[in-house]
Amino acid sequence: MVREIMHDPIFLGIKSEPATREDLQVAQDLLDTLIANRDGCVGMAANMIGVRKRIIVFDNDGSYMTMFNPEILKSSGMYEAEEGCLSLLGGLRKCKRYQTIKVQWKTAEFQTRIKTFVGWPAQIIQHEIDHCNGVLI
Repeated sequence: MVREIMHDPIFLGIKSEPATREDLQVAQDLLDTLIANRDGCVGMAANMIGVRKRIIVFDNDGSYMTMFNPEILKSSGMYEAEEGCLSLLGGLRKCKRYQTIKVQWKTAEFQTRIKTFVGWPAQIIQHEIDHCNGVLI
């Protein structure tokens, strides 16, 4: 189900709780909402649809990917970026990102995965994990 986008900076500024198997429908709603907004959005975190759970979805080089409880284990190659966000009004904002990140997360079956992401997908993941941590750009 497509949900409304949350714009309240106080809500968005609170750290999200760990996701559980009971949050699979939240992940589906998040994906549905991302797809509905694909013209102006490449990734979303669950708090963007009003749910404080550590779930992100994003366009991973042409296919959508869902991560439960993602954590960055390692990062390298810091650079300055400019990003926008559906949840925040206004234009692009400057932020620091890493070119390469190693991420651990759970799949929809709650199996642990670890993978290294580089470039654009890495930037998207960092933005969405920031959302999970209550960090706004």
